[in-house]
Amino acid sequence: MKRKALTLACASTLVYGCATSSPTPNDQTVKPQELSTPYTLKTGGEISPRQKDITVDKAILSFSFDFDKEILHGDTKLTLHAPAPQKEVSVDLDTRFEIEDVWLNGNKLAKSDYTNTYGELIIAPSATISFPAQLRVVYSGHPRTPIKAPWDGGVMWEKTSDGSPWLATAVQGEGCDLFWPCIDQPFGEPKETELFVSVPKPLVAATNGVLIDIKEQGEERTYHWKTKSVHNTYGIALNIAPYEQLSEEFTSIYGNTFPLTYYHLPENEDKAKALFAELPDMITFFERMIGPYPFAEEKVGIVQTPHLGMEHQTINAYGNQYRKDDGGYDWLMQHEFAHEWFGNQLTNDNWDHMWLHEGFGTYMQPLYAQYLHGNEAYFVKLNAQRKGLVNAHPIVSNKLMSEEDVYEKGPAGDIYAKGAWVLHTLRGLMGDDAFFRSVTELVYGRPDPKPGNFSPVFANTQDFIDIVNKNSEQNLDWFFDVYLYSAKLPELLVKRTDTAVTFSWKTENDLPFPMPLEVSINGKVVTLDMQNNATVEVTKFDTVMADPNSKILRYEQRYEDFKAYRAAKAKRTSQQ
Repeated sequence: MKRKALTLACASTLVYGCATSSPTPNDQTVKPQELSTPYTLKTGGEISPRQKDITVDKAILSFSFDFDKEILHGDTKLTLHAPAPQKEVSVDLDTRFEIEDVWLNGNKLAKSDYTNTYGELIIAPSATISFPAQLRVVYSGHPRTPIKAPWDGGVMWEKTSDGSPWLATAVQGEGCDLFWPCIDQPFGEPKETELFVSVPKPLVAATNGVLIDIKEQGEERTYHWKTKSVHNTYGIALNIAPYEQLSEEFTSIYGNTFPLTYYHLPENEDKAKALFAELPDMITFFERMIGPYPFAEEKVGIVQTPHLGMEHQTINAYGNQYRKDDGGYDWLMQHEFAHEWFGNQLTNDNWDHMWLHEGFGTYMQPLYAQYLHGNEAYFVKLNAQRKGLVNAHPIVSNKLMSEEDVYEKGPAGDIYAKGAWVLHTLRGLMGDDAFFRSVTELVYGRPDPKPGNFSPVFANTQDFIDIVNKNSEQNLDWFFDVYLYSAKLPELLVKRTDTAVTFSWKTENDLPFPMPLEVSINGKVVTLDMQNNATVEVTKFDTVMADPNSKILRYEQRYEDFKAYRAAKAKRTSQQ
């Protein structure tokens, strides 16, 4: 999702990345707090020593609700694993919730055996904890309500047009601990998840994975969902409304068949059907360009939400009001769906590498436009993305980052559009075959993915660089040093006389940048090596154009002038 390309005005977002000291097991249990703590409002970043070696083998999440009072009742069972016994273990849970009971390996713990002062629920029994350990947490409370979802995370208690409850979750920026106990780190993904969601009739609960069963209990229904693969923690999502359902079976270019499902509100049925009809072409595009749909054993799921959208694994949130752009498709649904490959199948192992989610996901929009309509549509979308680059921070810092650090202290919106342009430039440098082979290998961990021969992977920028260097059969470290690890764009210096024109690259910190350069002279294109300065003989009457096919992301004053004009216009408007 395009989350915080601009700095948010709401004060609560400013504390997400604040440093906090880890609580100790001697802290006294406190009453639920009205505001979520800075520890809760960050996701990723510094790892608690109690969680560093913990993995989540299975999560069983049970939910019920008091919609009138906006209370969530949760009962979570986690199977935790670690290589050696530990004196303490912790999971993350917002202090807004009242913890009713905690159980460890079937034994109910005394209140003195656990604390949750800052949002890190610390389990510290008298005996050493052996693994695998079964941790159960029973809790309830009013979860954080977002001010502006999905840019601001939490649980939305909305109403449909007929007054029915409409609940949705979106927690990418703040993490899973806003509504269920989890390890709020990329490595905290459960290997298997079951969800039991109880709602009053006629409400429908749509969430991740495969619908196993619906149990009728008087005026209530319990929906039982189950995942069949590792699931992104912030991608676990609740969606509750009087949904109607569109479904069909889809056969992919790989020959496997899987279900497509769209849960939508009853109104605007014709628009819902039109949106649903876009899915087959989108799936085919991704499978041709990248590889097999990653979660074919579960479903392709879309659900209508009261917020704009989010890449919730196998149940992508959609709230774009059925708006198509000039490409003839709903760009937001396509962007969120791209995250099934870039974010869910491939997950960054540290939020510092978030461009692997958002840069690749953003590049899929111009690429899809090219797939549908050709080069003109491709460059129209690329140029629209190019206008907003800031270039104030490197895309990758090679530091441990929380997600909010990336937005508030790092590249922010550049991980989207600049990331997409880096990929466009890399594609032109490598050629299509080597480029797409590299992307496929990054996403699946192998160059030959087929249904059933891969599983979700964790990766970082260096993993991608290693794959690119292998497939390009040359060392392209210089490319990534300039585009990812430096903030400023390379600048093309042009010096022209009546008899010659000389080209040279200028980079931040004078880094090497032997980027080949196409030059058009009176319409004839030549390629300059650019290992050093390159000079071409011309006359004063010749028309010379550098990079005529717009292959290279570089500093251009025209974009800076446009940004300045737009900023001045916005200032004048605000003063009127």
